[in-house]
Amino acid sequence: MATITQDAAMHRKARRRRASLPYLYLLPAFLVMGVITFYPLVYQVIISFTDFQTKDLLLQLASPKLSWIGIQNYKDIITGGLPVQNFEFFRVLTYNIWWATTNVMVHVPAGVLIAVLLNTPGLWAKRIYRAIYVLPVVIPPIVVATVWRNIFDEQYGAMNQFLTTFAGWFGAIDPVHIRWLNEYTPPIPWLLPNGPLTLAYYAMMIANFWLGWPFMTMVATGALQSIPKDLYEAASIDGASGSQQFWRVTVPLLRPAMIPAAVYGFTLSLNLFNFVYFMTTEVRRVPRKSWSPLPIPWCAT
Repeated sequence: MATITQDAAMHRKARRRRASLPYLYLLPAFLVMGVITFYPLVYQVIISFTDFQTKDLLLQLASPKLSWIGIQNYKDIITGGLPVQNFEFFRVLTYNIWWATTNVMVHVPAGVLIAVLLNTPGLWAKRIYRAIYVLPVVIPPIVVATVWRNIFDEQYGAMNQFLTTFAGWFGAIDPVHIRWLNEYTPPIPWLLPNGPLTLAYYAMMIANFWLGWPFMTMVATGALQSIPKDLYEAASIDGASGSQQFWRVTVPLLRPAMIPAAVYGFTLSLNLFNFVYFMTTEVRRVPRKSWSPLPIPWCAT
């Protein structure tokens, strides 16, 4: 009887050890995430209920000048009480949601279409194409923003030069000088009534399209590789056309992979501050007399 009891205790101990083993493996990751993610997040939530300013940086929450103000900061954000020029919470929120939504609506179909085209059997240099379209993903956003800012330059930009050449084919003589990033009159005033979209919005959409479709193409390519060829053969035997195979076989099987990719793309576009900032602000030139060895960042004028 004692032996049976000891065996049962040993089995329970072994089960507990096996059950705790995954948590031991995850513990280092939890510690790292706690330091670099969870702690800053909780700290930011705490100081959002205070009047935390630069005077409190040294002592942090222990600063004697720090005051608890409750949800006053959130009230100021929603009611427009922040000392920020032309700040309206719901206008900014609507604009950002519209920006992220329109970008995803363009990136996902383009990524799927390009992936399907590159997945065509017998396509020459398929691997080279896939290596090239990954480049926008690995290039730093500041480099991409600088290049596209030069492309949309009013006088010397490649976009206006292309439009000038294109208009010349139809007999136009005058060069095209579109102020892509400096024109404040919205070309389509009714598109977003509470926040008219200027030409800079469409210029950034074009640039972000170049930046965003490769990721969607990579996800769609991986999903296409996992679709069994037998399904297409069976659909072809049943008389399904190419378009029917795409809508009835390809699209349903791509959906599980593309929905998370679309959510990630929405989040990425919603937080794309650095790209928009570097593309729509001007360089502040430093006089030679006030030259400093420290790099001067891009600044809003």
